[in-house]
Amino acid sequence: MTNEKKTEKLLPATAIILAAGKGTRMNSPLPKVLHPVCGKPMIENVIWACQQAGITDIRIVVGHGGSLVKTVVEKMGVQVFHQAQQLGTADAVRAAQIETLSGDVIILNGDHPLIQGEDLVQFFKNFREEKLDLAVITCIKKNPGQFGRIIRHQGVVRAIVEAKDASADTLKIKEVNTGVYLAKSEILQDYLPRIQNLNSKGEFYLTDIIALTVDDQCKVAPIVAAPRVSFGVNNQLELARANKLVFNKKARQLLESGVLMLDPQNTYIEPSVQVAPGSVIHPNVYLKGRTKIGPFTSIEPNCFVVDSDLGESVILRANSYLENCKIQNRASIGPFARLRPETDIGEEAHVGNFVEMKKVKFGAKSKAGHLTYLGDAEIGTDTNIGCGTITCNYAVDRKKYKTKIGNGVFVGSDSQFVAPISVGDNAVIASGSTITKDVPERALAIARPQQLIKENYVARPSEETPNNNEEK
Repeated sequence: MTNEKKTEKLLPATAIILAAGKGTRMNSPLPKVLHPVCGKPMIENVIWACQQAGITDIRIVVGHGGSLVKTVVEKMGVQVFHQAQQLGTADAVRAAQIETLSGDVIILNGDHPLIQGEDLVQFFKNFREEKLDLAVITCIKKNPGQFGRIIRHQGVVRAIVEAKDASADTLKIKEVNTGVYLAKSEILQDYLPRIQNLNSKGEFYLTDIIALTVDDQCKVAPIVAAPRVSFGVNNQLELARANKLVFNKKARQLLESGVLMLDPQNTYIEPSVQVAPGSVIHPNVYLKGRTKIGPFTSIEPNCFVVDSDLGESVILRANSYLENCKIQNRASIGPFARLRPETDIGEEAHVGNFVEMKKVKFGAKSKAGHLTYLGDAEIGTDTNIGCGTITCNYAVDRKKYKTKIGNGVFVGSDSQFVAPISVGDNAVIASGSTITKDVPERALAIARPQQLIKENYVARPSEETPNNNEEK
C-alpha cells in the first residue's frame, strides 16, 4: 500500500547525532530537536534515517533539556551522552566517547529532519569507494546565508569558514557545509583534541578539522549532496516549512501510486501512513501514525485519523475523528462521528452523525444513526441502535462494565443500558427505556414510568383570569 523505496543497508558504522543546542530562536521551552515534524520529534526522523541505513551504533549527544531528550530517544535503542557545557560542535562530538569508536563514523545534526536513509547509504558508498579519511557533505545554495563556506584551492577542499568569521569575498561562495561529516574513527580520535577555540565565539568548531587534516595530507574530500540535506530547523518558520516539505513529498508519492487527492497542498498525511490506490482523500484531512487506508475508500474533508485501519470501500464522512480503531469493508462513518480506541466497526455497518464509541465491537450491517454513545460494548449483526441511546458503562465504584447486545436487536430511541447487562438476539427495547436487567432473546423490554394523563390541565383561553391592568 506504499511506494516507499527500500533502503540498501550499510556495513557496520557509527552515527553521532548532535542534539545539545538550546535552540534560542525557536522561542519555545521545548528542546529544539523535540519539536515535531509530521507528528514526530524531528530527532526521531534523523534516528530513523540511520536505522533505515542499517546503522546500529547510534550515539546522541544532549545538553539543553537533556533529560527530556533522553526520555524520548532512548526507546529507539540509541545511546545518550551528555555535553556538560555547550562549547561547540567539536566538543559535542568528543562527548560521545570517541575513544571507544572503531570503523567509519557519520556525524549528523538532530535538527535536520529531511535527511533520509538512502542519503546516508550513498554518502558511505562514496566515502569508501574513494578511500577517504574524512569527508564533508556539501551542497550548492543560491542564497547561502549563515552556512559555513567551503574553501577550495585548485578544486581541492582546504577549509570551512563559518559565516560569522568570513570575509566579504568568502561570503560570495555558494558551496556550503551541510553539517554532515564522515570520518574514520582514528581521524576523530587523533584530530579532535587538536582543535582550538580561536574564533569570535570562543567555541571548538568541528569545521576546523578539515584544515588540520588537509595540512597533514590526509585524504579529505567533499561529497556534494542535494540542497535538501542542508535543511536545518532553527526557528518556527523553518519548522513549518519542514512539515510542509515532508507532507508534500508524501502527497507526491501517493499521487504517483494512484491515490486521488483533491487538494494535495491542504492534505496532511504522515510518512508512516499507508494508502491504497483508488482511495479518495479530500482537503483538510490529517492521517497520522500507523494508519492504513484500503482501496476505494473515501475520506471527506476535515477528518482526523490516528493509528487506525480502514478497509476497502469505506466511506468516512466529513468532520469525523478516529483513533486506534478498525473499520471493516464497506462501512460508513459520520459525519461528525468520534470513534475512540479499541473500536471495531463491522462490514457494511453504519455509524452516523454525532455518534461516539469507545472500546466497542460493532457488528456487520448494524446501525447507529445519530446522537448515541456506546462504550465498553459488543453489538451483534444487523442491530439497530436508536437515536439518543447510551450505554452506562462507568459505575460509582469507578469501574467500567460491559454491555452485550445480540444480533437483530431493535433498540428504540432514548434508551439507556446500565451495565453489566446482556440483551438477547432479536429482542426489542421500547423507546425511553432504562434497562437494568438482562433481556432474553425475542423479548420486548419496556422500562419507563406509566403514562399519566390529567385532562383539562391547561385552562382554555376564555377561562383565564383577566389581567387587572387591562382597561375595564
